[in-house]
Amino acid sequence: MITDGQIVDLITQGLMTIIIVAAPPLILGLLAGLILAIFQTVTSIQEQTLAFIPKIVAVLGSLIFFGPFMLGRLREFFSYVLDFMTRVV
Repeated sequence: MITDGQIVDLITQGLMTIIIVAAPPLILGLLAGLILAIFQTVTSIQEQTLAFIPKIVAVLGSLIFFGPFMLGRLREFFSYVLDFMTRVV
């Protein structure tokens, strides 16, 4: 029998996994955008396409650098879900 506490724990673990896995690319993309916005403000360059490529490079670089960590967290959560399913059935 599944209790409410077990379901809340599963949802909590899922949300925490999403936050932890999504944080590195989002934070680095945000920092790249902020730095480029400051650079554009200081130099009075108002080109919209200038910030696009560095943001993509920052996000892809973070995926390459943090990829093993992110995959490990997802693997842990998947293992947790499988264990939860075997306890329920």
